[in-house]
Amino acid sequence: MTIVKGGSFLFEDRSPNDVFTREDISEEQQMFAGVAAEFMQKEVVPRAEQIYAKDWPLTRELLLKAGELDLLRIDIPEAYGGMGLDKVSSAYVGEQIALMPSFGASLGAHTTIGTLPIVYFGTAEQRAKYLPKLATGELVAAYCLTEPGSGSDALAAKTKATLSEDGKHYILRGQKMWITNGGFADIFIVFAKVDGEKFTAFIVEKGPGVVPGHEEKKLGLDGSSTTAVMLEDAKVPVENVLGEIGKGHVVAFNILNLGRLKLGSRNIGGAKFALNNAIAYSKERHQFSRPIASFGLIKRKLAEMAVRCYVGDALVWRTLGAIDQSLETVDANDPMQALKAIDRSSRSGRVKLWRW
Repeated sequence: MTIVKGGSFLFEDRSPNDVFTREDISEEQQMFAGVAAEFMQKEVVPRAEQIYAKDWPLTRELLLKAGELDLLRIDIPEAYGGMGLDKVSSAYVGEQIALMPSFGASLGAHTTIGTLPIVYFGTAEQRAKYLPKLATGELVAAYCLTEPGSGSDALAAKTKATLSEDGKHYILRGQKMWITNGGFADIFIVFAKVDGEKFTAFIVEKGPGVVPGHEEKKLGLDGSSTTAVMLEDAKVPVENVLGEIGKGHVVAFNILNLGRLKLGSRNIGGAKFALNNAIAYSKERHQFSRPIASFGLIKRKLAEMAVRCYVGDALVWRTLGAIDQSLETVDANDPMQALKAIDRSSRSGRVKLWRW
């Protein structure tokens, strides 16, 4: 089997047989995505008004229903209540949830950046404790990296973790910003500096010292929760350190890379919905006794939208196909092997990513 590195097509010739496209999605993968599409159409879209009104109990109820349909367990190993499916299946489901972007954000943040840190970096005990309930939606997860003074420059974070005198807890103090699911999550993947120096990931449960802020006023995704999360001497058991102390960057950036896989397909799904709406409107809107869809400038605008959707679609599925191909060469039950395989297939081979 020839393993294709992600960006190598830019400087190496490739056979069409090496390139995964939408047409290569199997019937089984299509059927599973169909479950997600039906769920969105019948359960989520009819409740759009309540979702946009920030009815978080309803959002949690819908996440539980999604869990009943196995939509939250795709990326979780079977040993911990999941399905352990391929990344194409995961991303194809992600495309379907774009039908309702706000709920899509809630579900997507939970299943990717909220859950995957534990999948790939958790100990056996951490996985056994949290993943089965994350798979069903009984627990909802959030990812807390950004701070008021650090975004892309994540290692400039100020949140501090100090070991308690008895050595049983880390005491976290600081503030995180723009946290999806922040208003109702149960589990927070929080990044803090041990003793103000060693950037480290923690699994933090909702409780005393974990205080969500007010809901942000946004220009979009109004039906998803986005808040600050204040850590006011939050006590985190030492066994909830995620990965290694001082290597939080390995967790943070590898998980963001993984989260963007499903986000990419979800964004393309949203773009296609926008294109279809634009086409429908251009046929309904009449000027000078004819639909504006008949005018050359409008045709050009719609064509450019369609071209961009096609290009984005091709990029997404080509990358996903390369990743699944690479994953077939490693032990799927070994998270570190899987991460390295994903890394290898999603980059050109000429750029160093965050390493262990």
